[in-house]
Amino acid sequence: MSRRRSYDQYCSAARALDLVGDRWTLLIVRELLAGPRRYTDLHADLPGVSTDVLASRLKDMERDGLSTRRRLPPPGAAYVYELTARGRQLLPVLQALGAWGESELGEKRPTDALRAHWFALPLLRALEGEGEGLVEVRLDEGDFHLYVGVGDGPVYGDGPAPGEPDARLVLDADTCTAISRGDVSVTDAVRHGRIAVTGDGTLAKALREP
Repeated sequence: MSRRRSYDQYCSAARALDLVGDRWTLLIVRELLAGPRRYTDLHADLPGVSTDVLASRLKDMERDGLSTRRRLPPPGAAYVYELTARGRQLLPVLQALGAWGESELGEKRPTDALRAHWFALPLLRALEGEGEGLVEVRLDEGDFHLYVGVGDGPVYGDGPAPGEPDARLVLDADTCTAISRGDVSVTDAVRHGRIAVTGDGTLAKALREP
């Protein structure tokens, strides 16, 4: 496989963009921050990407050491893609990019796709400093869960929490959007009744504190 085109600039930012500057690459990283994903799941959660482009980006990421592909044992027997340690280091990059883009979010356009778990990274960023633990988030659009304050491994996942969460948050997409735009903090949303918090973990108790 031939090497992708380079900016040919002796600059760390240019070198980074050689790897992740192509269209869709960072959004694939966003999806893989949830842990191993099948190709069909990635394609379903990246509306607008063609199968050829998705396959090409995944090959590029594997070649560049950002992700790996492995086969699940029976009865699954499907291939999944997952981030390497190098790929997981892109989390703060995506968080910073999301924070920078807050002012661009605006109102949802009629053509905008939406997946509930796309609110995971903004909520994870908003919960920094509030504690650690497993958080389940319930929206009308779907459920997802967050691993707040974790080290290695997935930082969020689609669907309900795999175990009893330290905190459970029930809110609507408008509140998630307001948090994503930086209009309101999680603690203020809890205080004003926009987020219902249940759970016995330290994180739930911290969020319920007046």
